[in-house]
Amino acid sequence: MSYQIITDTGCDYPMEMYDQLGLRVAPLSVRYKEKEYTSYSEEWLKELFAGLRAGEAATTSAVNPEGWKTVIEPALQAGQDALVLTFSSGLSTTYQSAVIAAEELQESYPQQKIIVIDTLAASLGQGLFVWYACKKRDEGMCLEDLAAWCEETRKNLVMWFTVDDLMCLKRGGRISAATALVGTMLQIKPVLHVDDEGHLINVSKCRGRKAAIEALAKKMGELQTPGANDTVFICHGDCQEDAEKLAAMVKEQYGVKDVFIYYVGAVIGSHSGPGTLALFFMGKER
Repeated sequence: MSYQIITDTGCDYPMEMYDQLGLRVAPLSVRYKEKEYTSYSEEWLKELFAGLRAGEAATTSAVNPEGWKTVIEPALQAGQDALVLTFSSGLSTTYQSAVIAAEELQESYPQQKIIVIDTLAASLGQGLFVWYACKKRDEGMCLEDLAAWCEETRKNLVMWFTVDDLMCLKRGGRISAATALVGTMLQIKPVLHVDDEGHLINVSKCRGRKAAIEALAKKMGELQTPGANDTVFICHGDCQEDAEKLAAMVKEQYGVKDVFIYYVGAVIGSHSGPGTLALFFMGKER
């Protein structure tokens, strides 16, 4: 029996990329300027980050069980099994909702398999993980083997971030107002990563943007699995030039051949803010 890979828009792909990879996708939503959005173009993301720079706010919502059922059930109706790869449970209830939806659908489709896996990843980190899963599928890997690969390999997915605007972290409750004010005055840039439980953790601080970008590249040197990173992903919060600088560093220093660069999506970007920059690759550990 064939199977369908299903994910959510926590991947932060350009919308056309979901179709290119043959994915079914459940949308997380963003509320901005009193409107609800479940998909967004690059131009709209530019508008969002401009608004965030001006002090505007956006709120986000996870995929609920009904939303997941709407996306999963057509695959089951077509006679396919389903492999569901979700946004990190450490950052959203999207995974828990997928589990509930799968349990309810399993009662109606007892002959088919529905496997739900928490990627413990976010943004293009989740995107890189799903991209690898699609490669394995296209190489002919069966559902059970791919699910086992996902469970085993997610611990090797490395995700490191820096942010430029501490006020967005303050609004999201991740740092205090005093820390944001002092950090902004001193040009302190936090360096964060997504840990083994899928949480965003503040690890270190750099003085200035240039040092923060260099710190991301250095982390790849420390943690990468040699020979496993012909392709890496980078996302940015409307700072394309910084993303290209980081891409040039990892190509020159570590022999990376291809770098996929795109915006951090509206869900993560609403909390991390403009100037977010993140590097995703496969490593020895997170």
